[in-house]
Amino acid sequence: MASPNGGDDFESSLLSFENLDRASPDLWPEQLPGVAEFAASYKNPITNSPPKWMAELESEDIEMLKELGSLTTANLMEKVKGLQNLAYQLGLEESREMTRGKFLNILERPKK
Repeated sequence: MASPNGGDDFESSLLSFENLDRASPDLWPEQLPGVAEFAASYKNPITNSPPKWMAELESEDIEMLKELGSLTTANLMEKVKGLQNLAYQLGLEESREMTRGKFLNILERPKK
């Protein structure tokens, strides 16, 4: 059985007195270049000015964003399926019109 003093010696042998200087860029390099500057530029994320992408939106666009944001997941999926169906129908219509234009020879270049 170990003596009580022997246990203290073991614990003291586990202590480390090494001093790490975290200020050195050589010891602690930046993991992703540019992240520190980006984080520093966004210290205060709450600003009074809208983001650049918001400046280009019209009131109709903002209303549509609000409407889509208020939809439930099921309603949003239904909206997406409706858009997919509309895109498919437009593709079919375009194909018919291109075939029609080919048969009417309106797509050929005039001969000189």
